[in-house]
Amino acid sequence: MQAVLIRMFQESAKVKLQFVEENGPLIEAVARRMVDTIQRGRTVFFCGNGGSAADAQHLAAEFVNRFLVERRALPGLALTTDTSALTSIGNDRGFEEVFARQLEALSRPGDMLVGISTSGESPNVVRALRTAQRLGCYTVAFTGGARGVVASLADAAFVVPSRETPRIQETHITLGHALCGLVDLLLQQKTDPGGGSGELVVQGDSE
Repeated sequence: MQAVLIRMFQESAKVKLQFVEENGPLIEAVARRMVDTIQRGRTVFFCGNGGSAADAQHLAAEFVNRFLVERRALPGLALTTDTSALTSIGNDRGFEEVFARQLEALSRPGDMLVGISTSGESPNVVRALRTAQRLGCYTVAFTGGARGVVASLADAAFVVPSRETPRIQETHITLGHALCGLVDLLLQQKTDPGGGSGELVVQGDSE
C-alpha cells in the first residue's frame, strides 16, 4: 500500500514538473494578460464541470478574496454557482448553454474566460469559449493529453501531458495557484516598482 501511495505522489510530481517546463513562458504570458484585464476594469470568468467546476469556484474565490497577499478584491467570477440560472438555462435551452448564456448577459469585450475541461470535449465549455470569443473576450483553456476541441478553440491552451484524470486535475489546480501567485506578484510590482524582489510578501493566511 505504501508503494502505491508513493507512486501516486511521484506520478503527480512528474506530470507537474513536465508541464511547467513545457508551459512556463505561456503561464507568465497569461498571468500578465490577467493583470491587464483586471487593470482595465474587466472580469476574469471561470467555468467547468464536476471537479473542474470546483476549480473554477476555487480560483474565482482566490481572486475576489485574496491568494497570498493583502490586496484589493479582483474581479473573478465562476459561472458554476448560480443554481437558478444554471437550472433555468439547462431546462429551457439545454445544458450546453449554461455557461454561454451567462456570458451573453455578463461579459464585455476585453474580459477573459478560463474554460476548464479535463477531456477537452465538454460541450458547454466548448460553447462558452465560442461565445466568449464572439463577444470579444480573451479565452484560456485548461485541458489534458488528448487536447480536444477546447484546446483548439482557445487563444491560449494549457494541455497537461497526461491522459489520467487525477493527474490532469491535480496539475490544473497547481496551474491555477501559479497564475494567482503571479498575478499577485505583478500587481505588487506595479504598486511598488522599486521594491519588488521577485518574491511575494505574504501578510498572513486567509484560511
